[in-house]
Amino acid sequence: MSDDLRQQAVDVRTRAHAPYSKFKVGAALRAASGAIYVGCNVENAAYPQGTCAEAGAIAAMVAAGDLSIAEVYVVAGSAAPVPPCGGCRQKLAEFGAGDVPVIMATVDGVEQRTTLADLLPGAFDAGFLEG
Repeated sequence: MSDDLRQQAVDVRTRAHAPYSKFKVGAALRAASGAIYVGCNVENAAYPQGTCAEAGAIAAMVAAGDLSIAEVYVVAGSAAPVPPCGGCRQKLAEFGAGDVPVIMATVDGVEQRTTLADLLPGAFDAGFLEG
């Protein structure tokens, strides 16, 4: 089931805007509806203003009207699979349950599988905002 996610993440990675770091990342996520959304990192000369690939894919999903993640695939041009940054872990947890599979990969095909809960134990959620 992840093969289609992998291909789309690999494809979108080539369109990343990473002129400063040269570190391109692609992300594809499958929504609970079955639709696939992609994102790539978009750097900015004012470094903190850039956008991560995972955040771009989430924004595309929400813009299309989906609000629940079923599976995540992230690929980078690195020697080992790279996990989402801390901020993206929280963003993914906003739209996905702890058991959502997350596959991190290299462009050469090395994969590491985990879950949202393993990536972000003790995630902050809406329950903390109540009462």
